[in-house]
Amino acid sequence: MQEKLGWEKQKEEEVKEEARKKREEKDKKKKQKKEKIMEVKKVAEEWEIWDEEEEAARLEEEVKKLVPKKFHQWIKVFGKKQSERMPTRKV
Repeated sequence: MQEKLGWEKQKEEEVKEEARKKREEKDKKKKQKKEKIMEVKKVAEEWEIWDEEEEAARLEEEVKKLVPKKFHQWIKVFGKKQSERMPTRKV
């Protein structure tokens, strides 16, 4: 086997270093992309929560309009989710 000359070794090391830098750069870009995606998902989840809260408040106002005032202390049972649930039987 023939030994490599000094300049050949140096060239090989430079190629390896360049390949390593490219991999690091690619990994860094992937990480940044993942972070952006996570940020977008977080914002979307916050919007969904706000929409749900808004809708719940709007529905509660509608229920208050429909339910007579003397029953407002039990307003929660008139909500859609609660009205679909069957109460537990008491013996």
